[in-house]
Amino acid sequence: MRDEPGLAPDEGRPTAEEMLERVRWEAGAGARGRLRIYLGMAPGVGKTYAALQEMHRRKNRGTDAVVAFVETYNRPKTIEAIGDLEIIPRKKITYRGVTLEEMDTDAVIRRHPAVAMVDELAHTNAPGSKNPKRWQDVEELLNHGITVITTLNIQHLESLADLIQRITGVPVRERIPDRVVDQADEIELVDMSPHALRQRMKHGNVYPPAEAERALTQFFREGNLSALRELALRKVANAVEEDLEHYMRRHQIEAVWPAGERVMVCVNAEPEAQQLIRRGWRMADRLETDLIVIFVETPSWASASPEARRQLAENLRYAEELGARVERVRDRDVPGAIMRVARERNVGSIVIGHSTHGRLHELFRGSIVQELLRLARDIDVHVVATR
Repeated sequence: MRDEPGLAPDEGRPTAEEMLERVRWEAGAGARGRLRIYLGMAPGVGKTYAALQEMHRRKNRGTDAVVAFVETYNRPKTIEAIGDLEIIPRKKITYRGVTLEEMDTDAVIRRHPAVAMVDELAHTNAPGSKNPKRWQDVEELLNHGITVITTLNIQHLESLADLIQRITGVPVRERIPDRVVDQADEIELVDMSPHALRQRMKHGNVYPPAEAERALTQFFREGNLSALRELALRKVANAVEEDLEHYMRRHQIEAVWPAGERVMVCVNAEPEAQQLIRRGWRMADRLETDLIVIFVETPSWASASPEARRQLAENLRYAEELGARVERVRDRDVPGAIMRVARERNVGSIVIGHSTHGRLHELFRGSIVQELLRLARDIDVHVVATR
């Protein structure tokens, strides 16, 4: 019988996450476990070591924590970091006369700890395993109410495979769907400068000397590592922004927060819209933030000419080529729709073209620009004269 997860006498109060684990333990396997990913730019930055330290911290607080699978690569510090953690025996699989070891998913489920560490989330299992991929094994553990702490390198994300190959010249064979990472409850970056990682490799702390020497001239070149580090930082920053947006919606916070404020461009079916997109792109690039391009489709759009539809499609395609996120919404209230999306996406600046309608039109039908200025109390509105 396993020990009850909870609070060791001399360790202070448990965290909210550990209290959740206690509830799961008491309730059985009814609730889905939480997924925590230690993300790094490359092998050797210390993801496994950091995850093991987290396992010890939880064990010392009374949480029932086990190692379901850890890959040490015979690194002394990693082996030492395992310490007295309970290890679930691996499953032996014979393939083409060779005995391979994989995580015994069923054994972990039978043991049913509160927390399990599963190293190398993107790993491909040996033929004959229960699941082809380790992330699928992790999904099973989560569905049985087991919280999982795991590790991952940024190059294994499916959406980045082509980009990683162009950067490093090395094809990525083991890939993981982005949705697995996007649905994680926590992503923690294990960061290190490219120079420090290369020094660690030269000292033999990552690979044996001969292998390290070859790796330093190939995948682990400083330029490659800098690019991989930026991709890892961006992934974590995007996850933080999404968490912030969810928090704001959940707590009905309408004000824009001064953190990662995006730029949004309002476009129509005119060729001049591409000028606005370029203006917005320059603003977003200068602010080092994301660009959003929005088109509000009113009921009158149903009678739009084929030429107008072609021009709009070209404008939106142009925005996507510049890396913008395109939002196309249906609404009678154009200014209201723009402001709703702006607040949902934490937009700090809106770019809109100067109205080409005459004064008489504005008197009878109102001005979208004037109404937008009235509604945008805490968002900057840039009215641009198109040429």
